[in-house]
Amino acid sequence: MRQGRWQKLLAAALALAVWQGASMLVHSPILLPSPLRVAARLAALVLTADFWSTIAFSLVRIAGGFLLALITATALALAAGRFSLVEILLRPYVLAIKSVPVASFIILALIWLRTSQLSLFISFLMVFPVLYTNVLAGIRSANGQLLEMARVFRVPWSRRLRMIYLPAVEPFLLAGSATALGMSWKAGVAAEVIGVVGGSLGERLYDAKIYLMTADLLAWTVVIVALSAGFEKLILWLLGWAFRRMGGAQA
Repeated sequence: MRQGRWQKLLAAALALAVWQGASMLVHSPILLPSPLRVAARLAALVLTADFWSTIAFSLVRIAGGFLLALITATALALAAGRFSLVEILLRPYVLAIKSVPVASFIILALIWLRTSQLSLFISFLMVFPVLYTNVLAGIRSANGQLLEMARVFRVPWSRRLRMIYLPAVEPFLLAGSATALGMSWKAGVAAEVIGVVGGSLGERLYDAKIYLMTADLLAWTVVIVALSAGFEKLILWLLGWAFRRMGGAQA
């Protein structure tokens, strides 16, 4: 455990050293500012109220999009697992969402919605197919013999869901969520950049690019990475806790 932690710290230190070396080689803060310059700019941003309001704006919408997709995808996957007609009806929509480029959805959303709703909608749309297909795969992996026995003894659906389906779904949902969480932040911030959503993280990145403030650009990027990693750890912990509470975790 301690050795793994030291390895991670060493890898991070090496990455910073490479960054510092590249910055010194380029010798241009506009092209590539040093880690210290970016850290100083980040420290200055943290002290402003605008920094925290920007984080809150994007966090609420991107997190909301992911949670809405999680609830919707789980409910529809459960319905599709029980009724094949639901799966057949949903298949064209899932395939379309998986195939159409995110930029196309962003442009369409700019026509349909207010810009303040953009990141929520895009985050929801991009992660929904991942979560839906993973939950559906988990349902299909449930033990067939246990399901047959449950049907023979007329075990109620709610008990079958808790005792058979949830343990089968858990690893699939956790794996899908780990993938989808990163996607939600990438897609949500990309939507904010393209839509130039006022008060968002995407707008800060766009402004930094327009005015060639590379230190600001990298400082906001560090913030986005930290938010994404922290949100991922929180959601995965909450999902694991929820499965344990519902009896879905394996002993």
